[in-house]
Amino acid sequence: MNTIKVMKVKVLAVLFLFATFSGFAQQAQDSIALKFGNTITSDDLREHLYIVASDSFGGRNTGSKELEMAANYLIKEYKSNNLEGIVDGGHQQYFPVLESRWDQPSIDINGQTFNFMEDFYGFPRMNQSMEEKISEVTFVGYGIESEKYNDYKKEEVEGKALLILAGEPMSADSTYFVTGTTDKSRFTSNFSASMRTKQEIAAQKGASLVLMVDDNFASNSRRYGAYMKMPSMMLPDNAPDIQANFIFISPKMANALLSNKDLEKLKAKINKKGKSKPFTIKADISLGLVKNNEEIQTSNVLGFIEGSDLKDEVIVITSHYDHVGTTDGQVYNGADDDGSGTVAVLEIAEAFAQAKAEGKGPRRSLLFMNVSGEEKGLLGSEYYTSNPVIPLENTVANLNIDMIGRTDNEHNKDDQYVYVIGSNRLSTELHQINEEANATYTNLVLDYKYNAFDDPNRFYYRSDHYNFAKHQIPIIFYFNGVHEDYHQPGDTPDKINYELLEKRARLVFYTAWQLANQDKRIEVDVRGK
Repeated sequence: MNTIKVMKVKVLAVLFLFATFSGFAQQAQDSIALKFGNTITSDDLREHLYIVASDSFGGRNTGSKELEMAANYLIKEYKSNNLEGIVDGGHQQYFPVLESRWDQPSIDINGQTFNFMEDFYGFPRMNQSMEEKISEVTFVGYGIESEKYNDYKKEEVEGKALLILAGEPMSADSTYFVTGTTDKSRFTSNFSASMRTKQEIAAQKGASLVLMVDDNFASNSRRYGAYMKMPSMMLPDNAPDIQANFIFISPKMANALLSNKDLEKLKAKINKKGKSKPFTIKADISLGLVKNNEEIQTSNVLGFIEGSDLKDEVIVITSHYDHVGTTDGQVYNGADDDGSGTVAVLEIAEAFAQAKAEGKGPRRSLLFMNVSGEEKGLLGSEYYTSNPVIPLENTVANLNIDMIGRTDNEHNKDDQYVYVIGSNRLSTELHQINEEANATYTNLVLDYKYNAFDDPNRFYYRSDHYNFAKHQIPIIFYFNGVHEDYHQPGDTPDKINYELLEKRARLVFYTAWQLANQDKRIEVDVRGK
């Protein structure tokens, strides 16, 4: 055998041994991960959730004594697993919020009094106090301004009160004028998003008040009633500038305002012509839209596991432990939203703590954080990212868990799925790590439907991960989709699929395990939106 052949054989042998060793090493690492991942069990998740989402915790409204009870429970669990408190030696990051609530609002039209929740409603967060008399309201169709359809045209509405219709116009052949097709536009594809869009347009034009006719007033007032009666909250430094107040009114109230004009005939005329003609309504209107403001305290709960050789880098795993509280004697338990994520974080923390206790702890540090104020506008995560306990530049990734205990209507026949949102928005490597963790350990269907940039639900912007993504920190948002008990009293722990919750929580653990232990920190290689 000549020298060149001998060298080739030796090189091949070394490569074979290296590949074999690497394979064995990976198998060993997988085996370790599997061992501790298996400590996350449906029984433990159930035990935690029946406490966190119990009636005694009162729906965990932000700033309430019941939320503080939940915080104490989380701290007790973190301490029992030897997770450190890193906020001045403690586990709570307190912060102030400005609480605003309605004070018996009413509206009089030509001497007739219309009552809150019976005739009109409005989200406290979207309105300022408004006590005054006005003598006219301008009707501007559907309140839409777009490339193909414009209700405002050259109408000057600065300082005026406006009356608009919900939804968007549609021709007799079911073609929407805004899109020019049978597809809905952003003005109707999602209730809350279209509402905000119409408010923003009116505000940009300088309107002072928008009265929107809600065709589904009875059902929507029931659906959103808890939000109307409970206070809205914001960080004191983020109190919004005065903009157009936005109030939803019933068709009955609209017809009283229109007086000699018929609401349905107005709609039919617009839909037939494909355009609206603004006009002024004369009326004696007294607005009694009064809000009270108060500053209160709430907190994020943090538990920390220090890493080994890469301890200055941290993986942040989040859930929100607040929900919407109790209204009219009904407890909104929030078992799925987000009790499921909260107990998943507890179990994932315990798995990593056990690994560390057995000498297999993570190389990077892990921060487990249950945030408050998510339901009030992502307040806790916003406060943390503005006042981080660990510098944001040291934060490798955020894995956020918000509702992973149930299924939505699209997955009734096959519940072995989880929605994955944002995994590739900032780091293609993070996306691949999550895919590989799932393929190796959990075999769920990873549904990326809500990761689309044009998702009308805008879920990417609606949970706590977004405050990390804004700082170019790679994120994943794990989600099961909405269901009939979303933000309703029926979101109770008996309706949770605990075996599925276990599997989804384990996926987060395995993804975090890889992030915490691989040699190289993942890269931000995509510019997020």
